[in-house]
Amino acid sequence: MTEGDEMVSATTVRTEREWTLPHDAAAVPGAREQLVDLLEELGVAEETVVEAELAASELLGNAVMHGRPTTDGTVVLRARVREQAVEIAVTDGGPAEGQAADIRPRRTSVVATRGRGLRIVRSLAHEWGVLVDADQGGTTVWASIGGPSRRRAG
Repeated sequence: MTEGDEMVSATTVRTEREWTLPHDAAAVPGAREQLVDLLEELGVAEETVVEAELAASELLGNAVMHGRPTTDGTVVLRARVREQAVEIAVTDGGPAEGQAADIRPRRTSVVATRGRGLRIVRSLAHEWGVLVDADQGGTTVWASIGGPSRRRAG
């Protein structure tokens, strides 16, 4: 796993970290743990830590289940923290063979045991999106957790 840099200014701490993980579901728990450790170390609010952990878990799970590995056989988790907002981004090598390139929350049955990941991420995030690298074939799904949100207005 690799780690990024920390930058400190007079008014805010901005931290960016990146973890390069095997394209394997077994790597997800360790990545979640390292993300939580980072956020707690930075003093991010507990609710935001819990929500960021869940969003990262869903995005990593989707990348491993529905995406191909990057050219070096990995998936990449990035976290950017600015004050109390956390942006989580997961990059894979693009849709796996037979998987749809259209990434959006699906409607699922109330008894379905799968298919809710992006709906969960959407409910937690005040913004989220998908970036497709047409040249390299990679896909990045990101979500902003905590910070200013209409969802929390109130």
